[in-house]
Amino acid sequence: MKRLALALPLALLGALWFEYLALPSGLLLRWRDPSRTAFMEYRLAEAERQGTPLELRQEWVPLERISKHLRRAVIVAEDARFYEHAGIDWAALREELRYRGDEDFSWTSRADLSAALAAARYYRAHRGRVRGRSTITQQLAKNLYLSPDRSLLRKLQEFVIARRLERWLEKDRILELYLNVAEWGPGIFGVEAAARHYFGRSAAALSRDQAAALAATLPHPLRSNPKLRPGRMAWRQRLILARMGATGPVETVPLEPAAIEIELPDIELPELEMPAPAPPVRDSVAADSASAHPT
Repeated sequence: MKRLALALPLALLGALWFEYLALPSGLLLRWRDPSRTAFMEYRLAEAERQGTPLELRQEWVPLERISKHLRRAVIVAEDARFYEHAGIDWAALREELRYRGDEDFSWTSRADLSAALAAARYYRAHRGRVRGRSTITQQLAKNLYLSPDRSLLRKLQEFVIARRLERWLEKDRILELYLNVAEWGPGIFGVEAAARHYFGRSAAALSRDQAAALAATLPHPLRSNPKLRPGRMAWRQRLILARMGATGPVETVPLEPAAIEIELPDIELPELEMPAPAPPVRDSVAADSASAHPT
């Protein structure tokens, strides 16, 4: 019995260590654009189970051919401290989980351990409402290698991969990857496909209002987008434009006749919180980022 009691924790540690080593590093993404992501495969398998045909649309574009309005809008909406953190926005995560310990966590501090346990209990009790404040890097990790599953194990995998992506890739490359693989609607992946589908123009030609509309679509691309039940999308669009400092009337988003309907925005309280204002998006893309992968 004593041997069994000792072997079980060791086996668990070994399994966790193997899982950690087996997670992807993302190193090859410095030079290579991904052709198909885990999230795309998940959507295809989901459509097959439901008996609904799904055609994937994606067209890769380098960061310099994506509207600065769109880059700005996505950072404002999704990850205001994108250029400041190392993959995980610990400040936002502490706030989300009601962590009350010291910012400089220590395993030898009883107060910090107690605060961590309280945060874990809060997560367990409010799992359905906790969004996790995922950074752009974390969302990229999920899209490339994981699934929409919201389990704690999947979240830990996402943390590890995000840190590895930040280690091997420059920020502009991470943003370029995310904008090209993010889901923007049924079968629509990448901002170029989204811009052409919703607005009939390239990602480089997006206006400020159109960019804000696409950024507002990201949280729920299958439930609310510029062509399907746009209420929630339009509500978030106004918030994003306000954070971007836009003035004047908001440009009307063109809708298909079947999509014109009156509805109240489907507001979920956790989504009311917008990130802090983002720093201005840099005017130039790092030259070595543009030359580090094929065009």
